[in-house]
Amino acid sequence: MSNYIRPIPGTAFLTTPSEIIPVPTPSSSPDDPLNWSKRRKIVSMMCMSLFTLSSGVCTASIYSILVPISLQTNVSLSTLNQGTGYMFLFLGLGCLFWQPIGQQYGKRLVYIVSLLLTVASQIWAAHAHNTSAHWIGSKIFQGFVQAPIESLCEVTISDVFFEHERGRWIGLYAFMLMFSNYIAPVIAGPIADGQGWQWVLYWGAVFCGVVSIILFFLCEETNWTRGADFKEEVVMTPFGGMGVEAGLAAQEEEKKSSAVENNSISNGSVVSISKTYWQRLSLLDEPRPMMLWTMFVRPFKLLTYPAIVYSGFLYGTGLTFFNILNATASLIFSAEPYNFSATNVGLTYLSPAVVSGVLGWGAGHLSDFIKVWLARRNRGVSESEHRLWILLVYLILVPPSLMIWGFGASRGFNAGLLIMAMGLIGGSGTVCATASVTYAIDSYRDITSDSLVTLIIIRNLVGFSVSYGITDWVANEGLEKCFGEATGLCVACILPMFVVIWFGKGWRVRTKDRYWDMVDESRRSGMAY
Repeated sequence: MSNYIRPIPGTAFLTTPSEIIPVPTPSSSPDDPLNWSKRRKIVSMMCMSLFTLSSGVCTASIYSILVPISLQTNVSLSTLNQGTGYMFLFLGLGCLFWQPIGQQYGKRLVYIVSLLLTVASQIWAAHAHNTSAHWIGSKIFQGFVQAPIESLCEVTISDVFFEHERGRWIGLYAFMLMFSNYIAPVIAGPIADGQGWQWVLYWGAVFCGVVSIILFFLCEETNWTRGADFKEEVVMTPFGGMGVEAGLAAQEEEKKSSAVENNSISNGSVVSISKTYWQRLSLLDEPRPMMLWTMFVRPFKLLTYPAIVYSGFLYGTGLTFFNILNATASLIFSAEPYNFSATNVGLTYLSPAVVSGVLGWGAGHLSDFIKVWLARRNRGVSESEHRLWILLVYLILVPPSLMIWGFGASRGFNAGLLIMAMGLIGGSGTVCATASVTYAIDSYRDITSDSLVTLIIIRNLVGFSVSYGITDWVANEGLEKCFGEATGLCVACILPMFVVIWFGKGWRVRTKDRYWDMVDESRRSGMAY
């Protein structure tokens, strides 16, 4: 590192007048995930999507049948929602355990083990009758074993794709996460009516078991060690260091060097043989120096990085209104004047499922488009804060929808209007997820795994507090006042995006040396990705 200028993390040359520059620079090995063929990358994303879908279905399958579960188990509705809160809490805290395991021993191992333990959690919850402690215990266990869904998938995307490509794939991940949470209640209603609520959980267990088998044969390890001699991207920094012209010249030199290197590979002077299919099926990644404690502690150190803390609160904002929606949907549609059955309550979730698909695809592609467009307007220089502009979509759609949901339900508005608002509130969560995760990754790419743990812990602490108290909030204040306050809270949480866009780069400048010290430590120990 001493031979290179330490660039500002999150600031990089992304474009020239004629092309997009790949960031980060890949190695020469065919097994480097950045060098994988398009087909190999798509299979990897298919596996990630299946993992997200199956795990997400299990976290959300009871949302439309809370009232029937409460009536048949003698567990209060408040306790059921508190159980969901504890699940979200441990979905965050569990990352402190699973993320280091995935980086140390392999993400493939963690994905498969997580699915198998989720099978056990579903069977446990199906037998949690007549006792609040039993139910909450099952949800705590479920949250812990499913924690990889929260932060490991995003790291896999960062392993496989370049900076200018990540937005669309993070958008896919956000869509699968939200879609799973909305399609599960749709399916759960008819199952509960026809087979009983326990079978909702049993079928979730079957789904996870099948996906674990698929992942065993198709999911490849994406961990890739970039050694201590790995070159950092040379970037322009108005705070000192290399200027634009010098930076572009350095990029051109790097491209020439890469071309020579690639030519050497094709002529056989560089020997690098790709792993066989059976070697790729190994559950354990290559041996590395033990770094579990270091990786456990790092997320707490990152609480002093403003960009990461902001990303966590931003993601938590999306989760907050998602949880409010889930906690009140069954309550509203099961009561007068709607009197929906469990099946019909479940069908209302088709609205956010469809909207999350549209906005998940749109937010990801829009994020990448804005990233490249603003870089070209900025003489080829990209800033991580460019990812935040898509939050304008959230600011336009969600506050009015919260007002319609609360006031409409309180005054008995037409169910179709409420279902439309439900779709916009729930589906817009993909926008918050895409903006927050891409901002965190682009800001501190080389410690993505650690920063996402910090982000998810903050997000889920916010989500836990809302899930824990939402039932009493609605009961004590009523739907109108509750959702009036929620609307104001939503606007107050999104508006700081303009402060971050203005001051975010200064935050990254002040954390630059601490960040690169962490990266140096990882590279020396063989744990840099």
